[in-house]
Amino acid sequence: MRGRDVLVLPQTSRRKLLLGNESAEWCICPDELTCQSVVYSFGVGEDISFDLELISRFGVVVHAFDPTPRAVDWLKSQKLPPQFIFHELGIAEFDGSATFNPPLNPKHVSYAVVARPGGNHASAVDAPVRTLRTIMSTLGHRQVDLLKMDIEGSEYGALRDIVQQRLPVKQLLVEFHHRWPEIGIAKTKEAIRILNEAGYQIFDVAPSGAEYSFLSVVSGENATSSQGFREEHHQ
Repeated sequence: MRGRDVLVLPQTSRRKLLLGNESAEWCICPDELTCQSVVYSFGVGEDISFDLELISRFGVVVHAFDPTPRAVDWLKSQKLPPQFIFHELGIAEFDGSATFNPPLNPKHVSYAVVARPGGNHASAVDAPVRTLRTIMSTLGHRQVDLLKMDIEGSEYGALRDIVQQRLPVKQLLVEFHHRWPEIGIAKTKEAIRILNEAGYQIFDVAPSGAEYSFLSVVSGENATSSQGFREEHHQ
């Protein structure tokens, strides 16, 4: 009613599974995930509960990416399983370097390329970023089975590049930041539109209205248009 949310219902019904702590929870479709699945997790901050549950449940290797200083320092202090492989890189629509601004609240961990009024821009840092195509080529992956993206407003350019490059990604989990005045809902509506046109359908929207789960649908026959059903649980 206040015009701050997109208010999109799920577009297809799929089996769902919630993974991760309450503050870092994501909804996946577990049906085709195996120990051979390729998983990328962009933006890890100081909570990798989602990634660790993926590893424990499915035996996957998770390639995690975050170039921001607090995340890098925190991960260096953790005892990580060998299936968790960390890369000090961000994702973008170009290869090079980007300027990351610190969070408005110094107690928070997430840096953002988006420059927000009131931020301490003097403490911004430059960090390397790569396109998904470059990352996949470097790691030797021909497709990505599950890609999670929590990158503080940089998701719009990265998603546009993924679609334009026609990169094979089966599941996309995205946190949209349309509630930031610097971004607005029009960018999220446009991102959903181009993802739909590229064959992605929403199978879950988190209660917060920020986290969306998309599945690449081969043909319209494989998708059922409905409000979806919720089989959300922790086992």
